[in-house]
Amino acid sequence: MIEAGRISFDPLLGWPLLWALLAICALSYIAYLRWRGRAWLTRGAALTALAAALANPAYVREERDPLPSVAAIVVDRSESMSFGERDAIADAALEKLRADMDADESLEVRFAETSSNADGTSLIASLEGLMADVPRDRIAGTVLVTDGQVHDVPDDLSRLEQLGPIHSLITGDPDSGDRRISLVRSPDFGIVGEEAEFVVRVDDPASPQATVSFSLNGGETRQITVETGTDTPLPVEIERRGDNILVVETPPGEQELTLANNRTAATLSGVRDRLRVLLITGKPNAAGRAWRDLLKSDPSVDLVHFTILRPPFKTDRTPLEEMALIAFPTEELFEGKLDEFDLIIFDQYERRTVITMSYLANMARYVADGGALLIAAGEDFAGPASLANTPLASVLPALPTGLINIGAFTPKLSDTGRRHTITQSLPDQSWGDWVRYIDAEVEAGDVLMTARNDDPLLVVDRVGEGRVAQILSGQVWLWARGYDGGGPFSELIRRTVHWLMKEPELEERQLLLEAQGDTMRARLRTLSDTAPALSVETPDGETLTPRWTETGPGEFTAELAIDQLGLFRAEAGGLEAVALNGPANPKEYASLEATGEVLAPLSAATGGGVYELPRPGASPPDIRRVGQNANASGNTWMGLRERGAYAVRSSTSMPLLPGLLAVLAILAFLILAWRREGR
Repeated sequence: MIEAGRISFDPLLGWPLLWALLAICALSYIAYLRWRGRAWLTRGAALTALAAALANPAYVREERDPLPSVAAIVVDRSESMSFGERDAIADAALEKLRADMDADESLEVRFAETSSNADGTSLIASLEGLMADVPRDRIAGTVLVTDGQVHDVPDDLSRLEQLGPIHSLITGDPDSGDRRISLVRSPDFGIVGEEAEFVVRVDDPASPQATVSFSLNGGETRQITVETGTDTPLPVEIERRGDNILVVETPPGEQELTLANNRTAATLSGVRDRLRVLLITGKPNAAGRAWRDLLKSDPSVDLVHFTILRPPFKTDRTPLEEMALIAFPTEELFEGKLDEFDLIIFDQYERRTVITMSYLANMARYVADGGALLIAAGEDFAGPASLANTPLASVLPALPTGLINIGAFTPKLSDTGRRHTITQSLPDQSWGDWVRYIDAEVEAGDVLMTARNDDPLLVVDRVGEGRVAQILSGQVWLWARGYDGGGPFSELIRRTVHWLMKEPELEERQLLLEAQGDTMRARLRTLSDTAPALSVETPDGETLTPRWTETGPGEFTAELAIDQLGLFRAEAGGLEAVALNGPANPKEYASLEATGEVLAPLSAATGGGVYELPRPGASPPDIRRVGQNANASGNTWMGLRERGAYAVRSSTSMPLLPGLLAVLAILAFLILAWRREGR
């Protein structure tokens, strides 16, 4: 306990009114002096006595209990601290700091650790939270133990001055370099079939050039050479509608702290401008109207529809102008502009000389190069004029046997169809009958729907870069007309077309990976009863093997806990997927060198210092207690201020100018003034 005395003022009118009154009195006194008043001394004394009385001075005697000053230690436990021996250096420094501070009984030590998040390392936020309830006149100072990569240092340092002096202990070798890659600019969306321009940057203090590899949606990997430290454009053609994932990576450099920042990814949403469809109807039939109505009802579809009314070899007296409004542009369509179509549909087409063998060979190449083909087979598909007897047969998954099955039957889903994304979600109810289908042998692909005796009815297949779908009946239109109760005509055709267009949500063999907080979830869609082994590569190169859990027919999920930011890569049965935990370019990995440059302005503004601890065994500076206005940092020591804060146990107050005495003094001085002026 300490006894102390002080003089206090408790204005009777409050400080604002007191200052206002004193200002008026001072102005009046100045005017009195200009008028050459003779009682200037006595009137000045009266005004002084009045001011003193209104200020109400008192002598206060207190019994005080000293309060300890409060110091803070904040340790960086972000991911960047795990590189090299930074954590070990930080632990050794922390042990010495706590021992030195605990030895001072007049010092209260507060301790906090901070980890990284999507916004990087928030050391300052942790410090402010730690000292939020501490009166600023008790704060002795702060010590930050970090590698220097702090991402929340404010531009305005004035609000942190009361937390100082702030000293920074920088752990890690400042000469260690690191190669890293980042996406400087990444568009959010683009048009399918067009190029989108990404901008990539590689930073490497040890090399002027670097190789960059990139791939889209797990496809072919391409490489370019870039200048380090410069922004390089990266044009990428958008392959499909929906999410397109671009993975960009660079091999290890001469100096590496981690490989977690040697790759990154971005997601771009592909938007299809218009779906260009070529519908070829072999002859007038009821199905042609159903196909046309379905396709024309979609505003995103540009439909070109040709119905062959009369082959060249057929002779009748019908004028050509009544057969078509324009001449059939076969050469233009099947030679020059075939690649401009996204989908070709043959509806009950019979091979005639209108579309030659060379044109059909062009279509086969079109499919293999990435095009889409849908065939609704009529009776002619089983005869000698079948498309199966043309070069187009090379891309067909099912070939006719020559038989036509007649009689009512109800289409049903196969075992594969119950798992396939095209037919899995079709309404499970009784469907209307069809009365005719083509008998065929399946050469490749997947059978999704069957007729009698499990004969194939709907077959889909991947051919080269393209896709093919066959409906082995020309009577799918019966569902559109509601015959025998109808069926899911629109839904079936829409989903089939979208699968042919390679829509990601309809991929029947697909591996998905997504980060949800501190959990990474993998989802597998397959046509098999079992799931292949799953491996997940973490940003730091570690491989994990979580187990699958079956959640439905052909659907499996797996989960694993994660505590890292960056790019995760999964592989299962030849399928690959990537997912980002956090932003594409996490601040935590933007720069990994140990440096004091970030915290130097903060330490300088608060009176602290920056000290390097490059390797284990490096001893942190000694702790010294300094006065309120003394220098708080040296080459080999750190200063913590002695605040001298206290708590008052008891106090007594004695007025220095009682009211009666003040009134008598003021009256005496006024009487003397009047007497002086009255002479």
